[in-house]
Amino acid sequence: MSPKRDHLRLTPDPDRSYSVILVHPQSPQNIGLVARAMQNTGFKRLHLVLEGPLPQESRLTAVHAEDILGGAELFPDVAAAVSDLDVVAAAVARHRKNFSAMSLKEALDRVARYPAGTRIGFLFGNERTGLRSSELQHTNFRFSIPQARTQPSYNLASAVLLTLFFLAQRGPVPGPPEGAAKPLPRREQEKCIHRILEKLEGGGFMHPGNRRHMGQSVSELFGRLDMSPRDRDLLLAIFGKAFTPSAGEAKDNKIRS
Repeated sequence: MSPKRDHLRLTPDPDRSYSVILVHPQSPQNIGLVARAMQNTGFKRLHLVLEGPLPQESRLTAVHAEDILGGAELFPDVAAAVSDLDVVAAAVARHRKNFSAMSLKEALDRVARYPAGTRIGFLFGNERTGLRSSELQHTNFRFSIPQARTQPSYNLASAVLLTLFFLAQRGPVPGPPEGAAKPLPRREQEKCIHRILEKLEGGGFMHPGNRRHMGQSVSELFGRLDMSPRDRDLLLAIFGKAFTPSAGEAKDNKIRS
């Protein structure tokens, strides 16, 4: 590559692993355009949450990106699609009551702080409905891409391209301090959150009237923590102790029963 063309090259950070996750994309053409955007910006891992096989029509728009479509992994739901990732950031176009969001720049600044080897996913929802709250519960944080007007939102492929372009444009970035802990895989984070929710429900803190709201709020709170193994152990110890009756309470409960 001649020096004159060096400024045309994008170089994603080689020390981090990135995945794009599309959730029930409505348009096969958009799947192909996302693959093309990934090829343009230097990203390779594509996860698809689909009810069936990859639509053949998606190959029509995946110009020079057939290898990305060929290597795409298909999953039945969001939980399965993100289970092996360490951090998941979701693109949202509107405010959600129980899920805070930051700007794209803030999200990319946050991504830059993770240790080398962290597996990071960018989650994008259906073109018409976006991401449901139940799907956002499988994320660590959310971001919005600035635009001139609140509606219409960006086209799916455009949103992916903008995110990946600004991510790749940053190139290799300084990582966190030496010894910083890498987050647990999402499946382990979610196991911990599930156990915390069980403790809250068993302790009477959750009930049928607030279960949905509390589940989303707790998932959002501890998702933002980017839980490390040490964080998990501490949280489980705290909640285990807080919601375990003392010997006297246990004796009183037994007498009353």
